[in-house]
Amino acid sequence: MFSLKAKKAFVTGAAGGIGRAVAERFVQAGADVVITDIVDSQNVADEIGAAFLQVDVSSEDSVIKGLQQAGELLGPLDIVVNNAGVGDVGFTLDETPQKILERITRINQWGVFYGLKHAPALMNDGGSIINTASLAALVKMPGSGAYSATKAAVVSMTKMAAIELGGRGIRVNAICPGYIDTALGSGDEGKVLSQQFTALGRAGTTDDLAGVFHFLAAAESSYMTGHALVVDGGWSCGPTPQLLETILGTDRVS
Repeated sequence: MFSLKAKKAFVTGAAGGIGRAVAERFVQAGADVVITDIVDSQNVADEIGAAFLQVDVSSEDSVIKGLQQAGELLGPLDIVVNNAGVGDVGFTLDETPQKILERITRINQWGVFYGLKHAPALMNDGGSIINTASLAALVKMPGSGAYSATKAAVVSMTKMAAIELGGRGIRVNAICPGYIDTALGSGDEGKVLSQQFTALGRAGTTDDLAGVFHFLAAAESSYMTGHALVVDGGWSCGPTPQLLETILGTDRVS
């Protein structure tokens, strides 16, 4: 069950964090994996048993080249994970510098767009594309306007690609993580917010996510496409007892 034996996978933004955990999980499940990142990550690839290509997802030419090189290394791809992203937050809409807006949009939104545009030509029919979105696509926090917009765009592009690629049996889904304890996470602030806002009372880990990516990559999810799966520890369910206790002094509404 959930075997990825002989499957060929391409994972962007895999130098660390979510991308690395997903790539490592795919390798363990039997897939041949190429990881990419904007920084040299050959050491990571060696550690997890993958190949490495340096790719800047904000550049269409770089994405095209990376996908072509992956095809040369592995043959036609079965799994593509558009994961690379940045988390620049802290600016209200009126304070957001143009430079930050362009950086976030080019990497988070255009990077996924380029993957959706060019990967299918190098994929087998019946493959799986998985895009990393965010809880921020659905639940808004002050100071994350530009970031939230890019992740909402990822969800929208996921649904559009699912429609356009369905005739080839290529499934396209997104995952919307809540706060995840990684280098790109929000550190202590994210952990405190997660303690208050999530039903599980904690921030997530990359291990909490890797299995969800694995499921979407495997044949066991073969009739699932166009979804944005929220993996947020219950944040989106509503106010938690611990949050009510903090605000009202009681863990329930009387």
